[in-house]
Amino acid sequence: MTRSGRVLLVGAGPGDPDLITLRGARALARADVVLFDELATGDLLDLAPARALRINVGKRGHEAPTRSQQDIQALIVEHALAGRTVVRLKGGDPFVFGRGGEEVTACVEAGIPFEIVPGVSSAIAAPAYAGIPVTDRRHSASFAVVTGHKDPTRAAQQTRWRALGQAVDTLVILMGMRNLAEITGELVAGGRSPDTPAAAVMHGTLPEQRTCVSTLGRLAEEARAAGLSAPTVVVVGEVVGLREGLSWWETQPMFGRRVLVTRGREQVEELAFALRARGAIPVVVPMIELVPIDSPEGREAIAAALSRLSGYRTLVFTSSNAVRFFARALSAGADARGPAARSRSLGSETKTFCIGEATARAALEEGLPVHVTATGRGDSEALLAQLLRALPDGGGRVLIPRSDIARTVIADGLREAGAEVDSIAFYENRRPEIDPAALRDRLLRGELDALTFTSPSTVDHFLDCLDDASRAAAGQCIIAAIGRTTARR
Repeated sequence: MTRSGRVLLVGAGPGDPDLITLRGARALARADVVLFDELATGDLLDLAPARALRINVGKRGHEAPTRSQQDIQALIVEHALAGRTVVRLKGGDPFVFGRGGEEVTACVEAGIPFEIVPGVSSAIAAPAYAGIPVTDRRHSASFAVVTGHKDPTRAAQQTRWRALGQAVDTLVILMGMRNLAEITGELVAGGRSPDTPAAAVMHGTLPEQRTCVSTLGRLAEEARAAGLSAPTVVVVGEVVGLREGLSWWETQPMFGRRVLVTRGREQVEELAFALRARGAIPVVVPMIELVPIDSPEGREAIAAALSRLSGYRTLVFTSSNAVRFFARALSAGADARGPAARSRSLGSETKTFCIGEATARAALEEGLPVHVTATGRGDSEALLAQLLRALPDGGGRVLIPRSDIARTVIADGLREAGAEVDSIAFYENRRPEIDPAALRDRLLRGELDALTFTSPSTVDHFLDCLDDASRAAAGQCIIAAIGRTTARR
């Protein structure tokens, strides 16, 4: 008998991928199959294993889906009965107008174990990102969340808008843009003042967020004139008046700016997170791909260095990538499986030198000791000077794990000072497959406000993608580079 898998209904949150819960992220990391709504972002899908099957079921609020609800439930059951772990990734919270109850019922009927992972609902998050608290003891002691996709003019489907408008202090309407004029008309007809503050928040929690503040009587007209469309959350109540003093997201210093991120995919999340936190839109186009050395000669050199690791007096890391690939190679050895074992593999007299705080943090995370951290100017010449001051007399034997295209300034300088240096390539810097034409088009259309580069190779690969016109367009962007060497490039 085939053992069934399990199903996890995971709330993806309101849009910003950083707002998914820790439990939701862990569920995605264990998924064999991910069935996702149209509103789920690629950043969230990247949390699933590369081997996981990803299926777009096309649901975007209450617009016509590419698959019926019955088809979606059949897919959930089919994959779970085949023994797979199925994550049903749903926008917002699975049980807030998400038809999660129907999908769980299908699991119950099929005898499939399931778990519910709640998500941050846009009903709360979108107003919060617009600076509008749904409750505030000065203005609101109650709120209601209601779907606005039903036609208010059809009696058989009618939500009791007239009564609802008077029943609570704050009314939050999801999926209501299509019928907004009819809904606001019903609320006014029920006795809610047309002068009641009201707002519509489009793309809430995202850098594309737009907010229209008006009154109940004029909101539909002004939101339409402003070009707002789904997905939009509507808020009606005195709390909307607090936005003027509480607006915070749309005032972030980089709000709405599109920033090109060129670093490799394995490191992109840290920078993308920092950009999103400041309101920017990361545009990820990796210009490098880092992979372990694969040639027989390269593997032999690495093995030889690791075999005499305890004999090195100094271990020099010039980047966090060097740390990670060194630790990976060390963990692959028979005698060094975990962080504690990595530290024991070093000699008792070995001193570890890290260039920069980020490199030092990476070393500590991998269980490696850090004795000296060089700071200040980021070029090799300045860092060599700091290293020479910190090294023991004569330097002794030094290991420098590096990439296959790393500069030799530090190794050459240490040799001149009398050190015996093994500068070993632990990883390769390759050029990934990208679409240069699409990148050139973005630049020519002015869709990128800033460009970021984290190494000389990201600059070189970027420039190789350009023609004269797109190179000129790139010159109009703000350009940020890590380190003097990258900046000079």
